[in-house]
This record gives sequence, C-alpha cells and structure tokens, in this order.
Amino acid sequence: MNHRLLVLVTALMLIAAIPAAAQTNKPAAPAKAYKAPRTPDGQPDLQGYWTNNTYVPLERPKGVTKEFYTEAEAKERERRAAQAESEQTTPGTIADVHYDFTQFSLDRNQSVFSHDLRSSMIFDPPDGRIPPMTPEGQKRAADAIERRKRVGRWDMAESNDLDDRCLMMLGSGPPMLNTGYNNNYRIVQSPGYVTILVEMIHDVRIIPVDGRPHASPKIRQWMGDSRGHWEGETLVVETTNFNGKNPVRDSSPNMRVTERFTRVSDDIIRYTFTIEDESTWVRPWSAELPMKKTVGPIFEHACHEGNYGLYNTLAGARLEDKKAAETKTRGK
Repeated sequence: MNHRLLVLVTALMLIAAIPAAAQTNKPAAPAKAYKAPRTPDGQPDLQGYWTNNTYVPLERPKGVTKEFYTEAEAKERERRAAQAESEQTTPGTIADVHYDFTQFSLDRNQSVFSHDLRSSMIFDPPDGRIPPMTPEGQKRAADAIERRKRVGRWDMAESNDLDDRCLMMLGSGPPMLNTGYNNNYRIVQSPGYVTILVEMIHDVRIIPVDGRPHASPKIRQWMGDSRGHWEGETLVVETTNFNGKNPVRDSSPNMRVTERFTRVSDDIIRYTFTIEDESTWVRPWSAELPMKKTVGPIFEHACHEGNYGLYNTLAGARLEDKKAAETKTRGK
C-alpha cells in the first residue's frame, strides 16, 4: 500500500469512528417528567384521598438557619415531636386533661413524610418566617388582644375560638394548613369543578374551573371566593372575598390566597400557597407542604353534635365565677 492510499484509508477510518464515539459519549437522556393520569375531560387527575400530616412547622424555628435538614436531623426532629405528642403531664393538673392522640392513632407520626427535609413550610421569605406586619396589621393584632382581655374566652360562647365552636379550622383553608389531627382530604373532579372535602369540621370547598369571574366584592365568605384554572399539570386556585372572621395570623378581609396543586407522583401532590395582604404584611409570603395519598373513606366529623363540651366548659366557668363571688362576700 503506497503512502497516499495509507493516508486515505486512515482518514476514512477516523471519520467512520466519529459517530460511534459521539454515540458512546452522548449524555444520558433526562428522566421523563411525571405526568398525572387524566380525567375523562382531559385534566390532570388529582382525585382520591390525601393527607398533609407533617411535623414540619409553618415557620422556621429560631436558631435554625438552613432551609433543609439532613435525613438524620429530620428523623430526630420527628422523633422528638412524636415523643412530645405522646408524653403525659403531671397527673391531677389542668394540663393533664388533654387528648392522648397516640391512644387513638390520631398523632401525626402515623403519616410522617420521611422525605420532607424542610425546616419550615415557609420558603419565601428565605428566612422561613412570616414577614413583618404593617402598622395597620400591628394595630389590628393589638386590638384583637385587647378584646380578648376585655371579654374572657369563657364569658360566652361567642368569645370562644372558632374551633371550640366547631365553625372553622385551619385545615379548611384556604390555605389548607395541617392541624393536630384529622388532616385528611378527598378531591373529586367533574367537568367545570374541583371539589375538596375537608375532614376537619367536615367542610367542603367547591371550586369552579370554568373561567367564570369572582363574585362581587360585596359578597364575603368564611373561606372566601375561590376560582381555579389549569396551568399545564398544575391546578391554580385564587381566592378572594374573605369576610375576615377566619383570619390567618391576623390577616385582613383583603387577603388573597393563590394555591397550586401539582401531582408529582402517583402518591404525592405538591401543594404550595402564596398569601398577599398589603393591609397586614409588608410583603407576600409562600409555603409548601406535600399531600400524600392515604386510605379512605373520610367519615363525618360531627364535632359538637351530641357533644356537650362547650356547654360544660361555660357551665364550669360560671361555677368558678360563683365560687369567687362567694369567697369575696365572706371576706367582707
């Protein structure tokens, strides 16, 4: 083989090898993004039973400066929280009269998110805490404290907290925050609507997703006026028109809540929300807590139907008032 022919053959071999080398060194294709199953009308299927049980607090604890714990730190945090939830207090004290959630499998360690390493639900602001209040918000919060001082919690039924009166709980939303127990939801979809059954207090959110506008600002509701729409795989729900009787951390009736529901796997919905309220905070704030698939059905949470707890509490308070008056009279 002469020199020219040798050079030509070598060049052809090198050229032929290039595609093979490129094929060998080609980076692996990215993992295919999860796509939720579809409802009959073609929307992402969020239906089923879900729970947002978690020990992750809304705000980042003082002294914690990182957004995520290590796996070991998260497990230790959950262990301590579960222990505190099950510990008994000193027998015979007022603090000892409480529910032992672990006795009835209601404690949050029944459904711990071992993969949730967040140090707080709030991720914006970056410090993981609710932003400072505006002067208007500070005055409203101070007025609420003053009202509580003037009218004692046990003076009348109306001065009790909303959950004492079985009217509303944080879990009802929006936003849908977890409480001590009964943190379960059922989502049902139909053309034009998404319905969320909330276990606590047995509330139901009926959310139109057909493009209709919000109700008139004159119409104010306990859980506001919700309207939803789809952005790809995400259900976006915007809520306005709150009546102010069910505030979130002293929020005003001007609060606006934007929730996002994204099914990221067969058994997890990523739930995030953003709260905007210029009458209360100097900036918006956002939080995330996952919803994990759980087992249904959800039984009715009847609360005080057939339960004389509120009556007995007020009757006990009146008895204490009577004893205090008698003691004062004897002292004279």
